[in-house]
Amino acid sequence: MTTLGKALLRSITPTTAQKMVTLLVATTLDPASIGPASTLLAMPGWLPGPSLPDGMESYANGDVRLLKHNRSIVREDDLDIRWKDTTGEFVNETIFLSKHTAVSNRPALTVHPIGVPHLFQEEIPPQGGRSGWVGMPNPRIGPWFRLLKGIAQNQGLTPEFEITLEATHHGPLVNTPTMFVEIGSTEDYWKRQDAAQVIALLLWKGLGLDGSDGIGKWNGENVRNRVLLGIGGGHYVPRHMEIVLKDDIWVGHLLSGYSLPMEIPMHKKIQDCDVDDIGGTWKHAIEVSFESTKLAFPGGEVIAHLDQKSFKGWQKKAITNFLSKKNIKVGKPADF
Repeated sequence: MTTLGKALLRSITPTTAQKMVTLLVATTLDPASIGPASTLLAMPGWLPGPSLPDGMESYANGDVRLLKHNRSIVREDDLDIRWKDTTGEFVNETIFLSKHTAVSNRPALTVHPIGVPHLFQEEIPPQGGRSGWVGMPNPRIGPWFRLLKGIAQNQGLTPEFEITLEATHHGPLVNTPTMFVEIGSTEDYWKRQDAAQVIALLLWKGLGLDGSDGIGKWNGENVRNRVLLGIGGGHYVPRHMEIVLKDDIWVGHLLSGYSLPMEIPMHKKIQDCDVDDIGGTWKHAIEVSFESTKLAFPGGEVIAHLDQKSFKGWQKKAITNFLSKKNIKVGKPADF
């Protein structure tokens, strides 16, 4: 196990006496965050929870905690550890509610893991996190993406709203398996009550607040234990998403092309370069994303899936050679 993995395990491993909870995080600054949170809180079973420093309110329902604050959703770091330090409860997973923005302004409901593994250490992340860092992907991402599509269809939100995965991006820093659930892409859609209702139903059913066992729990003993690590493609990772739409597919980090910056030395020709010659942060991004996905899916087999058409020939060769060097298996759609 790498130094990254050991450090993460030290920071999140509970003692046997600690209660384990799911932490939902919403901010009152964002209508796409507080809207679904308020809709969820209107459902049965919620009680007031402890207050955290800086005026943060919380609510409890079984083993689920909903934390509200009034600051940027991507800037409040280490909320899972801060919760544990204040309440004594160990956070097993963290789920953030947020708005989504896109140049297209198209209405959308999205799910994605977080991190900025492609940034150099000296760079300041524009949307939180820490340069070179990724959070552990929440195992619920794949199952919840499929559940979200079903709920949105049943509630009549599609085809107006696109239901999509997004590539790994932005912060905040967090130490437990994490995902973002978002409403996009303009203020009119962020405020839509029907969209808030769909997200609230996703949380209600997905976390088992409806009395079920919930959806998307990973125990390492699943019939299918293969986990997709997406490499390449655009921000909405369409070729990876085609696989994740299948039943029983688990998904870890999704690295789009912009998270794999590759630099050819000026004094060399492309055909003369090997893996060690090609600069940029692409190797680091792949390695830390693979490592954190392994941590999030103990007992699972993490397999890389490449968006072949998104790479130039030399890029694909370099990436596949690097994956082979790191003993990371590459799979085709049928392998999942």
